[in-house]
Amino acid sequence: MMKCPNCQSKDLGKIGVNQYYCWNCFIELSVGAKTIHTHQVEEDGSLSSLDDLFDEQARQLG
Repeated sequence: MMKCPNCQSKDLGKIGVNQYYCWNCFIELSVGAKTIHTHQVEEDGSLSSLDDLFDEQARQLG
């Protein structure tokens, strides 16, 4: 089961193909090539990358 790399919560909701939303810390996650990419949803609906906050190992799927 996938966990949020930010808060380690398993409370994730699927919002699209390979896209999830963490209901615990309110960030969006997208999965590609076994790597989790993290994004913050801005007020205007755009996404800002949070990948630089996590090392590669923390963002690996599985």
